Amino acid sequence: MQAAPLIFDALILAGGRSSRLGGVPKQSLVLGGRTLLERTLDAAAGARHTVVVGDVASLQGHPSSASTASATPSHSLPAGVLTCREEPAFAGPAAGISAGLAALAVHGGGAPFTLVLACDMPLASGAVAVLRDAVVAAADARGAMACSADGREQPLAAIYNTSELKKSCEELAGRNALVNGSVRALLANLDVQLVTVPAGSTADVDTWGDAAALGIAAGSQREDQDQSVRSQRGRQVVKSQDETLEEWCRALLQAYKLEDVQVDVNAVLALAGVAAHAVVRPAAPLTTFIAGFAAGLAAAPGREMDSASMDAAMAVARSLAADYDNEAAAGTPGE
Repeated sequence: MQAAPLIFDALILAGGRSSRLGGVPKQSLVLGGRTLLERTLDAAAGARHTVVVGDVASLQGHPSSASTASATPSHSLPAGVLTCREEPAFAGPAAGISAGLAALAVHGGGAPFTLVLACDMPLASGAVAVLRDAVVAAADARGAMACSADGREQPLAAIYNTSELKKSCEELAGRNALVNGSVRALLANLDVQLVTVPAGSTADVDTWGDAAALGIAAGSQREDQDQSVRSQRGRQVVKSQDETLEEWCRALLQAYKLEDVQVDVNAVLALAGVAAHAVVRPAAPLTTFIAGFAAGLAAAPGREMDSASMDAAMAVARSLAADYDNEAAAGTPGE
């Protein structure tokens, strides 16, 4: 006897700043002739209703005015696909999930399950197929979350029980913890099974290095948008984001008379990313500042070398962020 098909809505998150891509919208990157957003929509095929959370219309030069309560069909997307925006904009994926659920409810959503997908996983269709099969196969399934072979969970590639997901959003909002809130805190109490998905199917794009590893060519997107333009001696000098960061780092070191100090810019940015995801987004600059201050103290005369003190300070911050994330997932942040 053939199992009944899974009835679900799809919620696609596309509302980030893409700061590590120089502001180039992740959803606009192209792989195999299709944008990442188009590939994510393909992965969500079969959903009863689909909503994209983010300023999708701005990619066409028509900034979206759709809010949580007034989500409308988008003319730049396949027929029937809705768009909305988290409030305030760039408030993080937890707020985006809440906004998407509200938009689906306004437009007839409310399927038993909701597929939540970030738009920056170009190979997600393989993961979604396995997740759908797992939910259908389990007689009492409450949902399923993607997990890589090495045990890494991906909460933004998962199928959740819709009513439980809504309840969790309401609880987080009730604690004023939804805006810039931890996704793991939002999803901590949901009953889902971890499902091992095909290798690479949840690989995401945070940097140009990630994009290159997946075979995504930056092309004109990067040339047009991932540039910092400044005037120097009466002429325009165009720099990439990486070049600008390196130059700014050198300028700061010179200003503080630290020319001999070696700074691993990528490591610092990675630490900021860990803090933003594990705690809240504003934790990123705060974490890197305090870690740098601690490294400076550790590198005082008679103590460790600069590189060792920096590595140690960042390791402490990463460990603390991971502990915080685990505590938040258990519902006891800060205790």
